Amino acid sequence: MTITLEAIAYKTAKRGAMKPAFCANVTLARGVENDVFGRPGKRQVTVLSKQQWQIACQQVKTDLDWLTRRANLLINGYQFSAADVGKIITIGTELRLQITGETDPCKKMELAHAGLEQALTPDWRGGVTCRVINGGLIQPGDLIILS
Repeated sequence: MTITLEAIAYKTAKRGAMKPAFCANVTLARGVENDVFGRPGKRQVTVLSKQQWQIACQQVKTDLDWLTRRANLLINGYQFSAADVGKIITIGTELRLQITGETDPCKKMELAHAGLEQALTPDWRGGVTCRVINGGLIQPGDLIILS
């Protein structure tokens, strides 16, 4: 199955609203362009699986916008697991991200919808944290390779 980049978002302030983007420059110094949390580190960019998000939404019996999760990137065609730590996500021709761990769901998810924090907890449904290895310009529709 083909894995693709479905959507991109960032936030300009802590606890601020997520802003969707039609494309983004992702850099070693800043993560997703304009994102308040894009500084270098193990949690520079967060990536969410569309399929895992849909499972969590089904569990809470509602269809929530993926921006509710507050992740930077939404991918389609792959489900994350503990076995993915250390793998490289290549998006488009240049961007390379290294998976550093699981994005643990927090209390903000419970405030967004009752039961959502618990629905995101099993099976890495909350997505993964990544560090930028090689920057690049990305846009929805870009092909993704995991290696």
